[in-house]
Amino acid sequence: MLSAIVMMIVLGSLLGAGLGIAAKVFHVEPDTRVDYVTSHLPGYNCGGCGYPGCSGFADALVSGDTSSWQCKPCKPDAKAEIIEYLATTPGPDGQTIKVKG
Repeated sequence: MLSAIVMMIVLGSLLGAGLGIAAKVFHVEPDTRVDYVTSHLPGYNCGGCGYPGCSGFADALVSGDTSSWQCKPCKPDAKAEIIEYLATTPGPDGQTIKVKG
């Protein structure tokens, strides 16, 4: 009984240490531009752009999957602000995004 408890403690410690090391080695820096673009979209999640909600469209804009503006309910001033933000703010890879209005 005691050997089983000790074995579980040792095994848990080794697996926990392995997970901690993997978290440091495989850490990916998140792209904060997606959050910014999502917060400036209208938030209707209507799907009129062809993406599953505003966060899907924001992710497509930031990743470069779409290069044209497709959000119909977005106000013109918010649209201009998002396009300028993506053109002037580099991502983690150091590249900016050009979006056609």
